[in-house]
Amino acid sequence: MKASMNSVTPKGLRDFLHASATLMAVAFGAVTVPATAQQAWPDRPIRIIVPYAAGQGADALMRLVGQELSKSLNQSIVVENRAGAGGNIGAALAAKATPDGYTFMLGTNATNSANEFLYPNPGFNPATDFEAVAMIGLLPMVIVTSATDLPINGIADLIAHARSKPNTLNVGLPSTTASVVFAQFVKSAQAPLFGVKYKSSSQSMTDVLGGQIPLAIDTVTAARPQIAGGKLRVLGITSLKASEMLPGVKPVSEQGVPGFDVVAWDALFAPRGTPAEAVQKLSEHLQRALQQPETRRRMMDSGVEPLYMGPAQLEAFVRAERPKWGGIIKAAEIRVD
Repeated sequence: MKASMNSVTPKGLRDFLHASATLMAVAFGAVTVPATAQQAWPDRPIRIIVPYAAGQGADALMRLVGQELSKSLNQSIVVENRAGAGGNIGAALAAKATPDGYTFMLGTNATNSANEFLYPNPGFNPATDFEAVAMIGLLPMVIVTSATDLPINGIADLIAHARSKPNTLNVGLPSTTASVVFAQFVKSAQAPLFGVKYKSSSQSMTDVLGGQIPLAIDTVTAARPQIAGGKLRVLGITSLKASEMLPGVKPVSEQGVPGFDVVAWDALFAPRGTPAEAVQKLSEHLQRALQQPETRRRMMDSGVEPLYMGPAQLEAFVRAERPKWGGIIKAAEIRVD
């Protein structure tokens, strides 16, 4: 039987279907675009998880820096607060987020150095779940006193008094970070002091100003109004070097405790596997943000000393911080209440 004039051979059918599929793809825009033609990062809003409550220091810092990043990147920065469990809830969420370059986290010395030693199961592994992006700044603490009847005008005086009258001086400790600073100071300075835990800076400050306790360790932010008003004397700052935030105040390391350096810090991290382009580009834009005079001024007003580190430097810094904080916490048997 002769084939009909309208029939299609198998080869002809394949050619016809291929041509039809190509035309349909073009008609509906289903054409593969070369990678080089795709829009560069970022092409949509960037989410930054802050594992602390809105209005707290970390949140205020991220919103301040986020404004500069938004202008620099010409893209929206969405700050998402996920507080709870000392930062663990938000950090666990960030660790499990899709590593597509559009989710980052404001990490701290707590989430990325201390919490794994304070909580039996924080819900994430700071060593393996995150990519380092950039350091934002340091938050040194201060050792202060309101006592006028004690001959203590600096760290050397404090150490001498503590050694001559062991465990007679109480020190207010309103946070886990303050407890870590205290434990390391007592050990490094061989100064037998007695730590008293408080639930907040306001409670600790009230008692030290009222004379219930002679000393406290707290953030620059919490203590500065009373320092400026002449109600508190600063004995020393806990950063390795002097700080622009408190001109004239010597660090503990220069007052008889060489190498003393225990500070809180804030930095940006990304879920492990985030594209290198996104990590590097965000890091570079953050560096520019930290160079803005108004941003720097507002950060220091809030007790944060701007300090940029790129991805590799931050990674090395955190790698050294984790065993340092862990060692202090274990040796002093610090627990979360």
